[in-house]
Amino acid sequence: MSEQESWRELRDRRLAEPGAVEAYEATRLAYELGKTVRAMREGRGWSQNDLAREAGMTQSAVARFEAGGTIPTLPVLERLARALDADVEVRLTPRAPAA
Repeated sequence: MSEQESWRELRDRRLAEPGAVEAYEATRLAYELGKTVRAMREGRGWSQNDLAREAGMTQSAVARFEAGGTIPTLPVLERLARALDADVEVRLTPRAPAA
């Protein structure tokens, strides 16, 4: 068995555990949000310290957020959005019914 096959088996076993899919999805969302904030910050030519100062946060909190290391709260998202002159949009979209 190759190393990649072993990794897939381990991943499949872990995702079968109760709550694993939800935790994975939360982590994925945190990573995507962090990636977006980093791109917006870099687009302004700001350092993490610059964003932290504008958002009333610490540089280490910005770094953790950008790395997807924390699940953000709405107040944190609002502070970052305000600092980046952006809007936070939270949307629930119905899923297509299973066929």
